[in-house]
Amino acid sequence: MPLALPRSRRGLTILPLSALFLAASLMAAPAAHATEERPRTITITGEGEVTATPDIAYVETGVVTEGKTAGEALAANTAAMEKVFAGLEQAGIEKKDMQTSNFSVYPVYEQVRPDDGRPYTPKIGGYRVQNQLTVKVRNLDNLGSILDKVVSLGSNQLSGIRFAIDDPKPLMNEAHKDAVKNALDKAKLYAGAAGVSVGEIISISENGFSMPQPYYAKDMVMQARAEGAAVPMAAGEQTVTANVTLVIRIN
Repeated sequence: MPLALPRSRRGLTILPLSALFLAASLMAAPAAHATEERPRTITITGEGEVTATPDIAYVETGVVTEGKTAGEALAANTAAMEKVFAGLEQAGIEKKDMQTSNFSVYPVYEQVRPDDGRPYTPKIGGYRVQNQLTVKVRNLDNLGSILDKVVSLGSNQLSGIRFAIDDPKPLMNEAHKDAVKNALDKAKLYAGAAGVSVGEIISISENGFSMPQPYYAKDMVMQARAEGAAVPMAAGEQTVTANVTLVIRIN
């Protein structure tokens, strides 16, 4: 006579506890089997670089003036800056490529010694106005003449020159391609030395990129201008680097 299974009040079959344990073990078996078959992989990093000549320059220039009063210093600064703006426009620099980067008015102190021999005390002797301008030069062939013009028109401050690449995206793309190729070449080298072969790429992750931008000191420009010589400029080259990490299956 077959064994009758117990039923609940609603007519549902109640399985014995041993049967539940058996079912759970059968369900866990494929997961354990899958864990045992995890693919063998190699993780490798690659670096790529592309070198290019800068095609734009940023010039930090401006005017510093002093006066007995803030209004006097400001008026002198305004007059000088108007000449600089006009000269830049005549040199072909558009207004969109000129931006005020710093403007300040502050007192200039001098040390005054009282007649009664007491220690020196600071006293406002005048005011100084600083107006700094960032100029984007798109035609590097005109860079030397533009520097000569702004200095001759009254610019007495040149903080630096920064060369850059106007559209670095194509170079970044090429650097990333080169980085992937470099990683694949190293993976094949290491796999061959270990007696295995590389398979499909499982994942690719980007580790960033870098694009250095050199600065040139103002002394070179000021000295050349003082000697009446043409301002020498050299854009040089810039290197864009990219780094990637690949996880590759090995056979």
